[in-house]
Amino acid sequence: MSFRAGLLSALIFISTSLSFSLYAASNSKSEQAVAHAQQYRGTTLNVVWNKGLMSKEVLLYSGPLWEQLTGIKINVIELAIPEVYPSVEKEHFKRSGSYDIISIVPNRLPDYINLDALEPLDAFLDQYQYRNDLDDITPAFRDNWMSVNGQIYSIPDDGDVLLLYYRKDLFEDPKNKAAFLKQYGYPLAPPKTWHEFDQISAFFSVTYAPQMYGSAFMHQELSHYFFSEQFRINGGVFFDAKTMQAKINSKEGLKTLEQMIARQSSMPPGVENWSFMDVLGAFIHGQLAMTEFWPPMGRWAEGYGKDSELLAWVPKSLVAGKVGYAPSPGGHGALAAGFGLSIASTSNNKDAAYLFIQWLSSREVSLNRVQTPYSLRDPYRISHYNSASYRNLWPSAGDYLDTLQKSTKNGLLDLSLLQINLYEKSLMEGLKAAFTRKIEPQQALDHIARQWNQITQSIGVEKQQHYYKEWMSKPLAYP
Repeated sequence: MSFRAGLLSALIFISTSLSFSLYAASNSKSEQAVAHAQQYRGTTLNVVWNKGLMSKEVLLYSGPLWEQLTGIKINVIELAIPEVYPSVEKEHFKRSGSYDIISIVPNRLPDYINLDALEPLDAFLDQYQYRNDLDDITPAFRDNWMSVNGQIYSIPDDGDVLLLYYRKDLFEDPKNKAAFLKQYGYPLAPPKTWHEFDQISAFFSVTYAPQMYGSAFMHQELSHYFFSEQFRINGGVFFDAKTMQAKINSKEGLKTLEQMIARQSSMPPGVENWSFMDVLGAFIHGQLAMTEFWPPMGRWAEGYGKDSELLAWVPKSLVAGKVGYAPSPGGHGALAAGFGLSIASTSNNKDAAYLFIQWLSSREVSLNRVQTPYSLRDPYRISHYNSASYRNLWPSAGDYLDTLQKSTKNGLLDLSLLQINLYEKSLMEGLKAAFTRKIEPQQALDHIARQWNQITQSIGVEKQQHYYKEWMSKPLAYP
């Protein structure tokens, strides 16, 4: 039997089993969504999803199950994240009605709202009495990712936050503990500050290199998430709120960038060119004592999902049972990226689209989705963190979930502006130049600031200022 045929057979079995466990509970929101959706049987919903592995869950699990339960077909349109907004914009102006549901990175909502490309969800939440169920969504995501200008446009579908992952066997080793205490004068433990992180990283590199180094970070794509987090912990602000002049090149910005560059001294050679897979592979292969990363690291380090063909690209873990979890140094890990589900304002199937979103995000179905190894959907509901089934996935899964929940409570919100992708691209390119020593840190930051000011001017200072103040008003935009 082929992998796909076997998987589809398994889905039929799963859906039959779920008919009792998921939908038998009277008055469950997933059951209600299925019941209401029966009137739209035969409809096809066009769903925009991030291409690659992220789309597999809706292609292979939730999409086929929804069609079996309701008769509504899910047509998945796979697009890379940078392609989503241009494609939505094109179809919006054509009024084609080609898209029904859009999976959106939350900090990009202002672009869609400014385009009038999304349907407000408040009326649907009231009509289908789903508003109270949103109380189960972690406040960090519920309060920050759903609304713009006082209206709800998106339902969280993911729970991204950066965590510290560390080798607890090394931290608990008596020789390491004694040597560290003698050298630094305080106990060896997961670092609570970036200063402690640097000392611990240096200690492990001196002790174990070249077989293992103290830490490593991504210095190529996505590096802006790590800089933005530490910049704000150092007291930095992105803009002068009165003038909208960029403040990324302030003394706080310089301090942050210089700290990140100095940190490379206790990292593996060539780390200035490391990307996602480099850090993932090094930690899972036991070559790093610590790193800061997204939630999937915790699952993959334990080998969860190792038997899935869709995760064959993930390196085999050599550290299962040896990994500990802690909030990021500074106590405010970034809520880096994430996803929410929205309805296209030009959709001809808005009620059916809403019901699919309600079903996907319901307590019962979302719990199955975040436990699907290849879904790349991380816990985002309080009930996810408390789930007995999730806590039994591996021996330390309970500690993992507790750390996720604790970290999201203090997670820093991604900067959210019109054309935020341009600001992020400018920041990443400037950081790369500094990390690889092509230009000095202050030069890099000054160049970024000039580009940011040009972007703001091209959009309109007052227009952008409105969105910046809206973002600033949300919990934990700044510590």
